[in-house]
Formats: sequence, C-alpha cells, structure tokens
Amino acid sequence: MVFSSLVFLFAYFPITLFIMKIAPIKYRNFILLIVSLFFYGWSEPKYIILMIISCIVNYYFGHLITIKKNDAKKILVLLVIFNLGLLGFFKYYDFFVGIINSLGINILKPLNIPLPVGISFYTFQAMSYPIDIYRNQADEQKSLVNFMCYVTCFPQLIAGPIVRYKDIAKQLESRIESADQFYEGIIRFVNGLAKKVLLANNAGILWEAISATSQDQMSTALAWLGIIAYAFQIYFDFSGYSDMAIGLGKMFGFDFLENFNYPYIASSITDFWRRWHISLSTWFKDYVYIPLGGSRHGMLMTCRNLLIVWILTGFWHGANWNFVLWGLFYGLILIFEKVIGLKLLKKCPSFIRHGYALFFILIGWVLFAFTDISSIIEYLKIMFGHQVLVNDLFMYYLRNNIFLLIVCTLASTPIIYTSLNPLKHNRNLEMLAPVWIIVIMLLCVAFICDATYNPFLYFRF
Repeated sequence: MVFSSLVFLFAYFPITLFIMKIAPIKYRNFILLIVSLFFYGWSEPKYIILMIISCIVNYYFGHLITIKKNDAKKILVLLVIFNLGLLGFFKYYDFFVGIINSLGINILKPLNIPLPVGISFYTFQAMSYPIDIYRNQADEQKSLVNFMCYVTCFPQLIAGPIVRYKDIAKQLESRIESADQFYEGIIRFVNGLAKKVLLANNAGILWEAISATSQDQMSTALAWLGIIAYAFQIYFDFSGYSDMAIGLGKMFGFDFLENFNYPYIASSITDFWRRWHISLSTWFKDYVYIPLGGSRHGMLMTCRNLLIVWILTGFWHGANWNFVLWGLFYGLILIFEKVIGLKLLKKCPSFIRHGYALFFILIGWVLFAFTDISSIIEYLKIMFGHQVLVNDLFMYYLRNNIFLLIVCTLASTPIIYTSLNPLKHNRNLEMLAPVWIIVIMLLCVAFICDATYNPFLYFRF
C-alpha cells in the first residue's frame, strides 16, 4: 500500500484516523502498532513475522545491555551481527553468490528471495535503540508495545525518514495532539502528495521515455534532459514521501525530523549531503563515521573513514555494483572537498559553486539509475558528446515538458514556498489556504485515478 493510492487515501487512512482519535490515549500505541502491521502486511504479509522477530530481538538485547553493563559491548556486537546478518541474507545473499559463482566456485545457488519492503529502513531504526542505550543516550523502553510501535509506525515504516529511538523516545510515552499540529500535518501531507503525484510521476514518465530511446536516436542534449528528469523524479518522489510521512506523524502527535532541505541549491557535494536524505547521512555519521574515528586522527584516517562510510552507503541502497560505484564516486569527491576542494570553491562565485555541485549530482544519478555498468558507460558517452549534440527528439520532449521542468525547477528551491507563495504575504488570502489545499488534493486524486505510472523509487531499498 502506498500513500498515493486511492485505497490509502479513502479507506485505510480515514478508518485508522477515526479509530486512533476515539481510542483512549493509553491504548493508542497498541492500536497504532496493529494498524501499522496491517499496513505492512497489505503488500508483504509473509514478512510481518520477520519484522516482529527483528523488533523482539532488538528490544530484548536492549534490556540485556541495561542489566549486564559488564558484558554490554559483547551483547551489542552480537546484536549488530544479528541485524546486519538478517539484512545481508535477504538483500545481499544472491549478490555474493553471484560473485562466488563468477569465480568458478559453484558451491551455492541463488535463492531469488523477494526483498522485504523497507527492511533497510526498519533494520537501521531498530538498531538505533540498543546502540543509544549502550551509549547512555536513551533509557530502556519498558514496554515492548511502545518499542514495536516505534519500529513499525506506518508513516515512516517503508521508506523513512529513518527515525532514531533517542529522537522519539519521549513522544512514545506521551505526546500532545493539537488542532494546529493536525492542520499543519494535513498541509505537509498534501504538499508531499502533490510532489509525488503531480511532479515526480510526470518527471518519471519523461525519464522512462528518454531512457528507453534507442542509441541511434539519442543526442547529447536528450541524454542530459533525461537525467535532469530523473533527478527531479527521485527528489520529488523521495522528498514527497518524507513530507507525507512527517505530515502523517504530526496528525498522530509525532514530530519526525526533516529529511530534505532543498538539496539542489547546494554549493558543494558536502553541502548536498547535508541536505539530501538527512536521516540516512546522520545515521551513518553517528553510528559508523564517528565510531571509526571521524576526523579526530589526521587527514589520512579521515579520508579512510569517509571512503568506508560512502561505500557502505552505496551498498545500503542495493545489491548491485552500480550502487557500490555510486558510493565510491561520492566518497572520492567528498575526500577531495575535505582535503582541498572546499577551500578552492570558497574562492569561486556562487554560480560556479552551484554549477559544480549540480554537474556531479547529475553524474551521480546516472550511476544510480542504471544497474548495468555497460548502460552507465554508454549513457555517459552520449552525455559527453558521443552522439549528435541536439536532435528533433530532444526538441519534441523539451517542448512538451517545458512547463513541467520549470515548475520542478522552482519547486526544488525555497522560492516557490516563500516569495512566490501569495498565502504567506497577504493576510486576506490566508483564509483561502484550506481551499487551496482542497483544490490540490482533488487535483492529485484526479491524477491518481488517471495514472498508470505511480511507483515509489525508494521502496526497492
């Protein structure tokens, strides 16, 4: 079940909301747990038991860390092995078997097990609980129901943002649900839905059409237009989902941390990764980079730690070599910026810094979009002049999508939400905000009813 579906919008969500609001406060976490398991089981019923096992094991080991201080480190190591082993088996087993078999050692066979939806996200969330307890950054959660509610909470269960236990521990015990917060949640949800349905889906249709174009019909300009469309699709798809998750959380009394901060206005790759998928970047920083030593032991060790983190970040996204290459690509750029790049960029005009960042971001999306290395190479060749510069097909797609591209460009910056937002500058128009939200909602529903293309890209991670 996805947020941008009629089943969710007109059945699951209103029923869930009604039940939650009439239920006594002391039972709301239990009810949220049940409806979240139902939400997950809608598409993954056989994997509900896997998620429950993950919750119970992490909860129990968190308890052991609390009561057995002398053995806490050993217990934590065992728990990390369990979590990474679980994630590794379902996500990476066939990948490593393929590598072994390619060496002529045919001792194992691929299992072709479907990847459980959201396993990368909920595994990292569950792991944060015992780690936070071990670090004395959070107290033990006495209620298994509350802990399972935290891990399975349906707004952020499938594709984040990755909510760390210490950030939400107090809200699990008691949270205030106000009318203002609920209204703010509605606005955030509808904005996210609009990003997904009106922008991401249409940018995705453009990308699908261009990426399916035969090589003899491609031009350099068309290849750049295609990857720009993909950049818009993945941003509005993922940030739209995060906005919907944050909005839903507010409706139920939770305050989830932000996951995006206009990443395409970044002035460097370092700046980009402070703005893109913030919850994942922060997770790797706090639980991998800093424990490795961070930047505390000289530049050489700092570069090593950055490289390890970014190879792991790439591999977290999927069991394919293109994701490893993508992580390595960003790791090397970030090392360059750490050593000398940022100092050089500070001397450049802002448009040079911004152009530099966008150039490498778009190259990165080529590595991310194609799982086949040969396809990556061919697409990059076309982007850098291996084909004719401009052709009629490029002009056709540009003419038909120029309005979409302009709106996506504006919506990727704060300008459309600030200076171009009339509701923020005219008190007389503020009362029209609910009308505007209803209009956008109806427009989204109309698009959903007519759509044949409505994927969530990050569901595969």
